[in-house]
Amino acid sequence: MLSLLFMGFALLMLIAAFYDMTTMTIPNWISGALIILFVLTAPLSGLGWSAIGFQVLIGLAALALTIAMFAFGWIGGGDAKLFAAAALWMGWPGLFMFAAYAALAGGALTIILLLARKYPMPSHLHAWKWSARLLKEGGDVPYGIGICVGALLAFPETSLFLTVSGSG
Repeated sequence: MLSLLFMGFALLMLIAAFYDMTTMTIPNWISGALIILFVLTAPLSGLGWSAIGFQVLIGLAALALTIAMFAFGWIGGGDAKLFAAAALWMGWPGLFMFAAYAALAGGALTIILLLARKYPMPSHLHAWKWSARLLKEGGDVPYGIGICVGALLAFPETSLFLTVSGSG
């Protein structure tokens, strides 16, 4: 059962990355579904109630920080909510690796897009509106992709995952 819930987490993160890449938005239902899935997963995982409560506090702190980043225009609102929902799953100290992986992946994506935007877009990509938006000079960066990569790389090292796998 927990394996299916963990796969649900991974699938929702991948869907968020796909939405962000193709529409430059991350629907609220994805972050909401991640939260609901955590609420279902946490009691079954073997984490104690105090650990679960602490993970909820981490998610709320991540939301406060990312909302501030959104207010400064550094990230989008969907990115803020997705990061906070994923942080709920990461717990402590997994949040640090998640943030580091997300920053590295997002930074690499930004560099790749900045370089790609310096050259004319291949004609076969014009058929897809999302690729034109993605490669538009001065366009936004779909940071949800970096958040997804960060979450998927960090999750196997979280206390939630390690408790369930018997390694923690």
